[in-house]
Amino acid sequence: MTSYTPAQVTEKTGFTIDTLRYYERIGLLHHVGRTAGGRRVFTDQDVEFLQLLRCLRYTGMPVAEMLRFVSLLRSGDATREERVEVLRDHERRVAAQISRLQEHQDHIRFKIRLYSGAEELAAAPA
Repeated sequence: MTSYTPAQVTEKTGFTIDTLRYYERIGLLHHVGRTAGGRRVFTDQDVEFLQLLRCLRYTGMPVAEMLRFVSLLRSGDATREERVEVLRDHERRVAAQISRLQEHQDHIRFKIRLYSGAEELAAAPA
């Protein structure tokens, strides 16, 4: 099994060392291994789990909801449907956010065309 230092994990996941410590302190990460000298040692499984947390965080899932999801995950198979529902709810929010961003991007592209002279000024909304 491969092991990683905190510095290596920050490179692989994009999290800062402070964030890793915070996630461990609040319970998002638990049972992070330690060397005989007390230094944190991460496994491939830890890195994979952190990548899931990165995905959820980057897509706007609040830390409180991440904690709920992780709690359900640790509770085992009995919570599988509830975990799926948490992820479905989050996916719906992400899809709505993407749709809003697409609308904003379309407006920005219109303005670029307008200001570049590619659109008629009279047809332009404010």
